[in-house]
Amino acid sequence: MIKTEKVLHLKSSRGRKVRVVREHYLREGVACGSCACQAACDNEGKRLPDDLTHYVLPDVSVVVDFLELLEFRELQGIIFTQTACQAVQTSRGRRQYNRLRTLLKDPRHDCVLFANEFQEYSYCPREKGESQDKWQSRCVYSAAVWYFNHLAGLMDIVMITDDQEAVTRYSSLNSGVYVVSVQEYLQSFWPELPAAGELYASVRQALQEKESEGKEGEFTEHLPPEVLEAGIKSGRYIQGTLNVSKHRAQTEAFIRTEDSSNKSSGGSGVLVSGDKNRNRAMHGDVVVVELLPKSEWRGKTSTLTEARGEEKSGEGGDSQPLPTGRVVGVLQRSWRDYVVTFPPRDATQPQSRNSQRILAVPWDHRIPKIRISTQQADALQGHRVMVRIDSWESSSLYPNGHSVRVLGRAGELETEVQTILIENCIHVPAFSDAQLKEMPLSSPEKPWRVDPVQVAERRDLRDHLVFSIDPLGCEDVDDTLSVRRLAGGTLLELGVHIADVTHFVGEGSLTDLEARTRATTYYLADRRYDMLPAVLSADLCSLLGGVDRYAMSVLWELDAQTLAVNQVWFGRTIIRSSYQLHYELAQALLHGEKVEVKELERLGSEEKEVKLTELTRALETLTHVARHLRAQRDRGGALELEGVEVRAQLDEGGNITALVPRQPLEVHETVAECMIYANHWVARKIQEAFPHQALLRFHPPPRQEFFGQLVESAKAGGYTIDTRTNKALADSLDRAVDPQDPLVNRLLRMMTTQAMSEALYFSTGAQPVDQFYHYGLALDRYTHFTSPIRRYADVVVHRLLTAALAAERGGGPGRAASSNKELEEMAQHINNRNRAAKRAQKLSTELFQCLYFKERDPQTDRRCVADAVIYSIRDNGVLVFVSEYGVKGPVYLKNREGLVVASGPDGGCEWQSGSVRRSHDHISTASSCGTSTFRLFDHVTVRISVHSSHCHADRLDLELVSNRPHRSAAAAPPQQPSAQGRSQLVQEVVRLAEEATQQKAARRPKLSREEREFSQSKTPNLYSLLEEVRELALRDLDLDLDLDPVPPVCASTA
Repeated sequence: MIKTEKVLHLKSSRGRKVRVVREHYLREGVACGSCACQAACDNEGKRLPDDLTHYVLPDVSVVVDFLELLEFRELQGIIFTQTACQAVQTSRGRRQYNRLRTLLKDPRHDCVLFANEFQEYSYCPREKGESQDKWQSRCVYSAAVWYFNHLAGLMDIVMITDDQEAVTRYSSLNSGVYVVSVQEYLQSFWPELPAAGELYASVRQALQEKESEGKEGEFTEHLPPEVLEAGIKSGRYIQGTLNVSKHRAQTEAFIRTEDSSNKSSGGSGVLVSGDKNRNRAMHGDVVVVELLPKSEWRGKTSTLTEARGEEKSGEGGDSQPLPTGRVVGVLQRSWRDYVVTFPPRDATQPQSRNSQRILAVPWDHRIPKIRISTQQADALQGHRVMVRIDSWESSSLYPNGHSVRVLGRAGELETEVQTILIENCIHVPAFSDAQLKEMPLSSPEKPWRVDPVQVAERRDLRDHLVFSIDPLGCEDVDDTLSVRRLAGGTLLELGVHIADVTHFVGEGSLTDLEARTRATTYYLADRRYDMLPAVLSADLCSLLGGVDRYAMSVLWELDAQTLAVNQVWFGRTIIRSSYQLHYELAQALLHGEKVEVKELERLGSEEKEVKLTELTRALETLTHVARHLRAQRDRGGALELEGVEVRAQLDEGGNITALVPRQPLEVHETVAECMIYANHWVARKIQEAFPHQALLRFHPPPRQEFFGQLVESAKAGGYTIDTRTNKALADSLDRAVDPQDPLVNRLLRMMTTQAMSEALYFSTGAQPVDQFYHYGLALDRYTHFTSPIRRYADVVVHRLLTAALAAERGGGPGRAASSNKELEEMAQHINNRNRAAKRAQKLSTELFQCLYFKERDPQTDRRCVADAVIYSIRDNGVLVFVSEYGVKGPVYLKNREGLVVASGPDGGCEWQSGSVRRSHDHISTASSCGTSTFRLFDHVTVRISVHSSHCHADRLDLELVSNRPHRSAAAAPPQQPSAQGRSQLVQEVVRLAEEATQQKAARRPKLSREEREFSQSKTPNLYSLLEEVRELALRDLDLDLDLDPVPPVCASTA
C-alpha cells in the first residue's frame, strides 16, 4: 500500500472556499469486477460477463450528462469509474447520485464500479495548472488502459466521451483501447438501437440550448439550503409537499405537511395561489413556503370548472380564507418521465431564437408546459412523446427538457395506454431470458412434478378435501379452503391454503428483484401486467384442481359448538385441490340445486352422490364458520362499504361474450371472511416473532372533519350518521336506508369511503403498537398473506412467516431478513406502487368509457341518455352519479355565458337568462320559466357525451336533459339496477379495440419495440370486462380499505 496526498477544494457552509489536504492510500489489489479476470481478483457481487466483444468506460461528462442513456439494458459491460461517480455526486446532487447507485446495484444491468483512484497503477494525480475536465478525462483513460492490461488483452476497451479533444488526444495511444465519441459509438456498435441515438441527440440539443439561455429573471431565486434549514427550525418557513389542484392547476396548489392527513384532497395545509407564488415548484416537489400576510390569504374555490385545469371564476365561489404562502425553495424535486403532446404549429405558438424549440403540452394538467428542443418538431405534431425535464432556471417561464421516445399519434388506443403507464411511473417490460431461466421447466410433454425431498419436509394434505372458490374462468388460483370434522364431530379443522410462491422465487434472485420493483400485478381495462412470469402465476403456483401443488397453510382447530380456537398450525404443505369451483356453482350447491360439478362428471351416479354430499356439507360448514367470524368483526365495528362487481363470460376461445353483474352471494362473504381470518392470524404470528421487523397493514381512523359532506348529506335525507367510532358509523349506515331508492344508502357509503384515510403497509418498528389497528376491518393486527401471486407484500409476509417457524423449530437464525429501516423503505415502495396501480386502473377505465361513447351521437343514441342521482351541491351545479355506467361527474346549472338551466312543465331543460342560489342541501335556478330546485339524492336525466382534447385525456361531459328520473330507470324495479348499458359498453369497446388492432396490423405488419415492451397481454381478458363497468365511482381509488379481499377476476396474458 502506498500513501500519498489528495488536495480537495471544498466550499464551507458559509460559502467560503476551503483547501483540504487528505491522506490518500493506493493499493494494487482493487477488484476489477470482470469474469475475464486473469489475476484472481477478489470479485464479490456483480461481475461483467466474459462473452462480450468489449467493455465500455464512459467519460465523466457522459456519466454526468447522459446517465439515462447508460440505463439502456442493451448496453452491456459498462464500467463506471470512481472519478465519474464522485463528479455526479458533487455536480448533480443527491437525486442523480442515488439514481447512479441504484443502477450499479441492480443485477439486471451489466455494469460495475471501479475504484480507479485507489488502484496503484490507474491513479492519476492532478497536475499543476491542469483543468478539472482534462484531469477527469485522463483518469478515465488511465483506467481504460489498466483494464486492457489487467485482462491481458482478452477484452477490447472502449472509452466513450463527448469531448472531441479527448478523442484526438487518446485515440491512437494504445492498441486495444479505443476512444470514440458517444455518437460514433452508438452508430457503429448499436445501429439496431435507434432509440439510444435519438435520446442522445435530444439530450445533447437540450444541453446546447441551456448554454444559450438568457439571464433575465422571471421568478425569484430560491434561497440557499442553509437558509431554508434555519428557517424551518425557527418556524419562519414551512416544509411540505406541493399538491397541485387537478381542476385549477394554474391557480391553486396546496402544501401537505407531515402532520396533516394522508388524504390528498388538499383540504388542509397551506394554499399557494398562482404560478408566481409557486416559483418553479412542480406537483410532488418537497418545498419550503413562507406564509403571506393575513390580508393576502385566499379561500379555496368551490365553483365547478368546465374544463380540467382551468380556473372558473364565480360569485361567492371562495371558502373561508386559508393560510396562504409562497415557495421560497425546493428541497427535493419529484421530476419523472412525462408525456407531452406537440401541438400543431400556428401563430400562437411562441417561437424562440431557434424555431425548433417547442412548448409541448403535458398530458397531466398539473404540469406546466415544457420547452423541448428537437429537430423533428414538424414530424412530431399531434404525437404523444415521453420527455424528461433537465432544468428550470429563474430566467425562464417554463422548464427545459428533452424528448426520450415517441409513443405514437394522440388518440390511438396503444398510445393512450402507454401514456397511462408512463404517467404513473409503471415500467413493465417483458420478463428477460435470464429471469425465465430461473423458472422450473414445465411443458405438456414433461410436466413439472413435486420434489420427493419437499414431500418429506412438508405436511401432506393431499388426502384432505381441499377446494377453491373463484370467479368463473380464473387461472391464477392463489387460495384454497378446507374444512373437516375431528374427534367424532366435537372439533372442526378450518384450513386456508395459499400458493407457496417463495419456494420458486428465491430472495435476491432476478425474478424476485423484478417482482419487488413491480410490487403488484397491474390490471388495465384491456390487459394485465403480471408481477410474476406466467409459468408461475398461471401454472406452478396456481392451485389448480387435480394436481399436486406446494402451499403455505394455516389450520385452525375449532370447538364445533362455540367455534372457539383451540390451537393454530402454520406451515408448508403439499395439497391437491379436489374441486375448482366458481362462486355461482358454490352458491347453487348451498341452495341444494341440481348442478353439474365438472370433477364428478365421469363418476357413477352413486359415487357422484356421495362425493356431492360431502362437498355440500363442507360448504355448509364453511358458511357457518364464516357467519360466526363476520359477526365477531361486526361487534367490533367492521365497516361494509357498497360496491358493484361483475364477472365476464368467455367463449371457448377465451373471448369476451357478455358481462353479468355479480349478484351479492353469501359465498362471496364466506371466502372473504376466511381470507381476512388468515391474514389476521398470520399478522399476529409474525408480529410476535419479529416485534420490530414485521410487515403489517394498518388503517388509521379518519379525521372527523372529513365526514362533513357525509353528515350534511345524510341529514338532508333525514338520516343521522354517527362518526365517533367505527362501530357507531357502521350501525348508522345500516339504518340509513330508503326502501324506495337503494342508491341512497350506496351513495352514503361512497361518501364514507371518500372520507376514509388510506390503508398502508408499514414495518412494526416504525409505528407504536396502538397504531396497528385496522379501522375498516376492526382488527388489532392485519397484513396481506393470501395473494402472493399478485402482491409482493404477501411474498414478504410469507418469508417472515417461514423465518418465524424456522426460529420456533430451532432451525433458523430467529431474525427477519430485513432490518426495520429496510422493511419500512420496502413498505413505502409497495404503497407507492399500489397507488400507481389504482390510478392506472381508474384512468384505463375512463379511457374505455370515453371510447365507448365517442362513436355515438349523443343527440340520437338512446344509450347516451341515462338516469343520474345528485350526491353533492356546488356553487354553479351539482355532482351526479350514473349507476348504469359507473360514472361520476359535474352537471352545470350555470354556464360561462351566465345562462342557467330552466325546467319546463314536462321536466325538459333548456338554457335561459337567470340566477342560481345554493343551499347546503339543494340548489335553485330562477328564470322566466320560474324556479327549478334540485335536491340531494334527486334523480335526474342526463345526456353523456365526450369532450375530446388534443393534448390531454378525453373526458365525459354530463348535460342535464330533464329534472325527472330517466324513464327506463323509473320503470325498472329499484332492487334491480340495469346492467344492459354496462354489458353493451364493454362489448362495444372490445369490438372497437379489435378493429383498431386489425387496421394497425394491416398498416404495420411488425410491432414496434415500444408495443412489444408494453403489450404483455394482447387479447381481451376477464379483468377488462370487470373494470369497464365496475362502479369505481363508488370507491375512491386513492384509497384501499381492504374491505374486499377477494382477488379480482383473473385475466389471461399472452
